[in-house]
Amino acid sequence: MKTKFIFVTGGVLSGLGKGIAAASIATLLKHSGLKVSMLKADPYINVDPGTMSPLEHGEVFVTNDGAETDLDLGHYERFLNENLTQQNNFTTGRVYSTVIEKERRGDYLGKTIQVVPHIVGEIVRRIKAAAEGNDVLIVEIGGTVGDIEGLPFLEAIRMLRNEVGRTNAMFVHLTLVPFIAVAGEHKTKPTQHSVGELRRIGISPNMIICRTEKELSREVKNKIADSCGVELNAVIESVDLASIYQVPLSFLSQGILKPIAEQLNLSELKPDMSRWDELTKRVIAPNGATTLAFVGKYIELKESYKSLTEAIIHAGANLDAKVNIKWIDSEKLNEENAGQLLGECDAILVAGGFGSRGVEGKICAVKFARESKTPFLGICLGMQLSLVEFARNVLGLKEANSVEFVENCPEPVVYLIDSFIDASGKQQIRTHKSPLGGTMRLGGYTCQIKKGSLLEKVYGATSVVERHRHRYEANPAYKERFESAGLLVSGESDGLVEVVELKEHPYFIGVQFHPEFTSRLTLPNPVILGLIKAGIENKNAGQR
Repeated sequence: MKTKFIFVTGGVLSGLGKGIAAASIATLLKHSGLKVSMLKADPYINVDPGTMSPLEHGEVFVTNDGAETDLDLGHYERFLNENLTQQNNFTTGRVYSTVIEKERRGDYLGKTIQVVPHIVGEIVRRIKAAAEGNDVLIVEIGGTVGDIEGLPFLEAIRMLRNEVGRTNAMFVHLTLVPFIAVAGEHKTKPTQHSVGELRRIGISPNMIICRTEKELSREVKNKIADSCGVELNAVIESVDLASIYQVPLSFLSQGILKPIAEQLNLSELKPDMSRWDELTKRVIAPNGATTLAFVGKYIELKESYKSLTEAIIHAGANLDAKVNIKWIDSEKLNEENAGQLLGECDAILVAGGFGSRGVEGKICAVKFARESKTPFLGICLGMQLSLVEFARNVLGLKEANSVEFVENCPEPVVYLIDSFIDASGKQQIRTHKSPLGGTMRLGGYTCQIKKGSLLEKVYGATSVVERHRHRYEANPAYKERFESAGLLVSGESDGLVEVVELKEHPYFIGVQFHPEFTSRLTLPNPVILGLIKAGIENKNAGQR
């Protein structure tokens, strides 16, 4: 079967949930037995989001092969339960970089380089590459129709649809249908204008997904169908729901697969969503509960920790418990208020981050967890700061720190290694003056787990592959002193410290990697699952 394409565009404004809508369609098709993949094409000029602030763009998601990508790829992986790669996300910056490199090499034989055909052609080439070997490729175009930077991407998908034929490609447009409380009705005019803008550049959508706060009446759906030139059964609601994991089930109940099968000439699609439905019900109405202190410094924008908050939801669903997250700004946490802010929590998570802001607050959280024996998980910087806290307060090394914050630190328990072998087997060189982009340890690395450790019990294995995104490493020169005082190195990767855990503590683990990147609703990450389980046990023991 030739690969079928579903192109998802967005209108009116950003942040409506194109990524969730695209991932929901993908999971329904996959559960129907098709081989499905996804691609996010982002019109911004950054080569990738790796150097962008989490407050600017939200989380940077990392694939197993080391690509720093848009956070929507996290949704794709979680909904598809598959690992994606470098091929599944590209930006205007990457497209232009490739075209300019070809021009400098003389690949275009002296021709004038233009948006059409060269830039558009490179976009089409990348989409085709991502489609290889799949029954269906769902392509999400970032941004909003009408954005000037998105025009080459829209032209590319228009051309590609003409090339592959009408039964092999489908346009899905997600748009806002606002409910105006004063008028007491939904307004379809923004949708009409958005579709009109699409038509102006040669694209007529085959399906409209309506983002709305309240259910649409049949009259409103008829109006949208008539004005936008789509069948009535191809007007789909995307109503506000308690959980994103309800969206595929909502789409399925509206019969979304019938117009898709008709447009793409597919046989009848009958997905088995029973396990998904079961876990979603646990997300919505679990029987138990626990409270987790989430200590971070980007909490003004929760999407900065999107994969991590989703991984916590996965763990809670599989344990049939609601995890109530208590957000704690590490800049506002100190020795005086740590007990007040953390004392009523059943478990503590110290998240990753970059830069010195909020670091001392995170160290206070680590100290409280260690001394009070509250279940604890430190991720990336959280793990590194658990070493700093232990060195200062247990080993008595008062000047212990990371060279990220104090370049000439007398006790560098966290340091910058000069070189390392990356996930592809190539040697990488890093110094303090290295560019931020592309100089981190990125992607999946194998962690060898110490036998008899808590980590081995948690994973049920002696090795595991987890994903990284960091520049600094735990200094192995302090390993012997840490272990003699009770902080065990229980995971290593080619001599690099990956995991530490505290003896005589119910659950105290620091991991250099980001376990949230591999968590799925149907397969939660073990180290995060272990934290939530320990939190539930701690709550039950204290009867809070």
